[in-house]
Amino acid sequence: MAARGLGLLTSLPLRAQRSQVQRPLRRLLSCPGTVVAALGKEEQSSGSAETGSEDRTPKKRFSEVQKERREQAQRTVLIHCPNKISEKKFLKYLSQHGPVNSHFFYESFGLYAVVEFSQKESVASLQNVTRTPSLGTEAAIPFRSRYFNLKLKTPLNQTSEQSSIQCRNQSSPSSKKLFELLCCAESVDDQLNTLLREFQLTEENSKLRYLTCSLIEDVAAAYFPGCTVRPFGSSVNSFGKLGCDLDMFLDLDEIENFSTHKASGNFLMEFQVKNVPSERIATQKILSVIGECLDHFGPGCVGVQKILNARCPLVRFSHQASGFQCDLTTNNRIALKSSELLYIYGALDSRVRALVFSIRCWARAHSLTSSIPGAWITNFSLTVMVIFFLQRRSPPILPTLDYLKTLADAEDKCIIEGHNCTFVRDFNRIKPSGNAETLELLLKEFFEYFGNFAFNKNSINIRQGREQNKPESSPLHIQNPFETSLNISKNVSQSQLQKFIDLARESAWILHQEDRDRLSPSNNQPWGLAALLLPSVANSTSLAKKKKKPASERIKNLLESIKSSSTENSTATNG
Repeated sequence: MAARGLGLLTSLPLRAQRSQVQRPLRRLLSCPGTVVAALGKEEQSSGSAETGSEDRTPKKRFSEVQKERREQAQRTVLIHCPNKISEKKFLKYLSQHGPVNSHFFYESFGLYAVVEFSQKESVASLQNVTRTPSLGTEAAIPFRSRYFNLKLKTPLNQTSEQSSIQCRNQSSPSSKKLFELLCCAESVDDQLNTLLREFQLTEENSKLRYLTCSLIEDVAAAYFPGCTVRPFGSSVNSFGKLGCDLDMFLDLDEIENFSTHKASGNFLMEFQVKNVPSERIATQKILSVIGECLDHFGPGCVGVQKILNARCPLVRFSHQASGFQCDLTTNNRIALKSSELLYIYGALDSRVRALVFSIRCWARAHSLTSSIPGAWITNFSLTVMVIFFLQRRSPPILPTLDYLKTLADAEDKCIIEGHNCTFVRDFNRIKPSGNAETLELLLKEFFEYFGNFAFNKNSINIRQGREQNKPESSPLHIQNPFETSLNISKNVSQSQLQKFIDLARESAWILHQEDRDRLSPSNNQPWGLAALLLPSVANSTSLAKKKKKPASERIKNLLESIKSSSTENSTATNG
């Protein structure tokens, strides 16, 4: 969301000089009133971010993380609190029902607390002493959820205790703060890692996302006992930024798995069910009922829309307490598998996430992506393009999907709706890359690679990690990793693709120019990633309608001349 305002950066003071930027980051940490102070905590963890291959600490499997988060969410409650509250007394009151593992406060439409108990029984104990409110002239619909409203019998006067409550931030930094951080960084690599730290989902935000899914699951379980509501997409694939939508799907396959036990003797018991003509109609009926249920009975669920005629039917709503915009589908298991694949790619090399976040931020700053459906490139398409680019490096930074498939064993085998979604799930078995290129080089090469990519005839395919002939006439063709007959970028128009190419060439040119002028003593302009987020020169030139070559062609020629002169200088120096 913060990236939405990046087009306004021209109005900000741009006096950060490159010579000042080079002073040690530790001195900046002591500056009062700057956001840079928040970076001190994570200085150690980012030490290996430049090469990425050094960061080989064992990480948990995607399925293990999902299981732990779900169990955690089932022991957690969401409480709307009064503005004046004693945190100490609040926790003492809750601990009557059992030990509290963790808690945090945040602000949405009021003050909220997320409280995780050590045992699931503590939630039931709290529910047993909770009453349905009396609303006077209105009537309350009774529903025993885990979303509570706390009231004080007598107002508190302990302002000192109230002020001790610290709310955890659930939103990304403003454009101004982000710009300050980027201009105060020590290098382009540091800029990319800074942006990643500021935009990535926090631990608290991830907990809140799983809790929201768990609360929706409680509503759906009234109709489908034993069902599961699982988050997928940006919320779980490690590429989600603060403020992103919450995609979730109602998993009914778990219910079917209950009946897989061997039948005893000659008897086979089946449920009596309603029959409908197709799977799609069944999905539409299920989502229609769940949508009605959320609209009428779901606490905090507002603005419910049933979009049932889409290619993938869904229910869209806002969860007021968490502040998330939610999309609920059903049995969307391929999407969850895609989330797991991206999670693995993000965990293999620490440069991957930093590069993806920066490219996405760059695209949003120039209106290449949008939260409104249309002809724009999506974040998923951009992420796949980054993965493909990293597969094409020499040596490759990321393996192809086909290679991950060869490493899979019997327990990794996965066929969904006839599509082979098999790949190794234990990424600790994948050999690390020997590539040690910096983020600065990768950023520059990404723009140059796709600024000169033959989109008119080639397709992007991360299964094989090589360019292939396009099977259709869409301007941009990116093969779906699992449903290989689908193009995930079919919506992108020719004009939007051309805009992407123009901006990529311009960004490569800006970074090449910085390489030439790096030793300049009087550089008062924004530099590195900060310079790339400013409004485009190519766009303003095309708006002027001058009778010249297109801006992107001129920039392409400039790039080639810069590279050739660099080569000549290198040859002369060597001679």
